[in-house]
Amino acid sequence: MGIIKVENIRVFANHGCLDEETKIGSDYRIDLEIKANLKTSAMSDKLVDTVDYVFLNKVVREEMATPSKLLETVAKRILNRIFSEDQMVKKATISVSKINPPIGGDVEMVTIKMTQKRKKCSK
Repeated sequence: MGIIKVENIRVFANHGCLDEETKIGSDYRIDLEIKANLKTSAMSDKLVDTVDYVFLNKVVREEMATPSKLLETVAKRILNRIFSEDQMVKKATISVSKINPPIGGDVEMVTIKMTQKRKKCSK
């Protein structure tokens, strides 16, 4: 087993419960940690044998482009896509942070963090 991290993906998006948030938009930071078997790719030196971080970045950017009221919702969509489109992913943790949230105080960011594991098939 190994870990692939894609950290500090910066995206401008329109998420939030307030009308102003969805109209004006905000800056976001997304961090991913993916657990997968990296032994094969370490030996083969072939992209097809690993989890492609270009793919991970693409999924994040596409799902962040769809407005949601809650960060939890967009994070779950990202996790669902990763698991449905890449069978090598065994576990994934995502953090979605809203930079300078409009919460009436001097706050650098708010972050939600979610983890999902691949369900084992029983025979």
